[in-house]
Amino acid sequence: MSGNTTDNTELRDFERMLAEVFTPGDDHRIGEVIEFDRALWGTLSELGLARLTGDESAGGSGAGWTEAALLLTAAGAGAAAVPVAENDLLAGWLLATAGLEASDGVRTAAVLDADGGARFVPWARDVDSIVVLWQDPKDTWRVADVPRARIDLTDAVNLASEPRDRIRVDVSALSGAAVSGSVAEEFRYRGALARALASVGAMDRILELVVGHVTARVQFGRPLGKFQAVQALVSDIAAEGALARAASDAAVAAAVGGGFESSATRFAVAAAASCTGHAAAVVARNAHQALGAIGFTMEHELHRHANRILSWRSEFGTVSSWDAELLDAAVAAGDVWSLVTE
Repeated sequence: MSGNTTDNTELRDFERMLAEVFTPGDDHRIGEVIEFDRALWGTLSELGLARLTGDESAGGSGAGWTEAALLLTAAGAGAAAVPVAENDLLAGWLLATAGLEASDGVRTAAVLDADGGARFVPWARDVDSIVVLWQDPKDTWRVADVPRARIDLTDAVNLASEPRDRIRVDVSALSGAAVSGSVAEEFRYRGALARALASVGAMDRILELVVGHVTARVQFGRPLGKFQAVQALVSDIAAEGALARAASDAAVAAAVGGGFESSATRFAVAAAASCTGHAAAVVARNAHQALGAIGFTMEHELHRHANRILSWRSEFGTVSSWDAELLDAAVAAGDVWSLVTE
């Protein structure tokens, strides 16, 4: 963030507004497919948040990754059933990079394989169009905005019951706009950072739920939070969440300062994805241990966040793949300390 007082004040005001827009909790029950929240999407569109980082000349709000990070964190904390990252930071960015017009509508994005297919496409069934990125027979990367009606789709969900559909597109019928070969890699880093930021918000909410429970729940004549074993569970949740936030904030700062083509930014994003991925396991496990049986019920809010962070850590790269990338970068650098502190 900027050191300018006015800028910081504006960001704090923005953060407070987001807290009002994204209220934690819903009535989602385990096993039910999460439905796209069109009422919330309408609110986001009216506030200029649906295309937050889009260029103002193209109908966007002209913000950057600093503001997008606050938006994604708030959306994660509120378990928001809307494609805020996909519509703006992925689909909108691809269209802008390719010089294509971004008309009104809800979008998601996907990288297609050689057969024109893609798996685990977020919210594909609910959008107006899908921005696809693929390699043509001449190995040129291309981008096209394909209406939902022209796409074969098979419904699927992730662990959290969020739509993650399988699609197939007839790329032979698409012309598309040519883009640089680095776009596909940047797509992966952007997606990974978006998921890390949303996970940080969800972990913050999980910590709130756990602290509230162990403070109010009395066992053997005193609150659960007074027992040392419970305190250890809660402190681990807080520590892992803080580490995930610090790594994600560092990645955002690197992206703002050097862009996604910078090796420093890519290392920072890999670190954020790795930290949030490992943290998700500890946070979900400890939260369920601290809450006991009530945390496993359909009515309790915990599963809405715990299942999301466990699902999101596998998107845009597995935890092990990000760990391997960090290891390769450390070996190549030779001096790990300078790599971390650059």
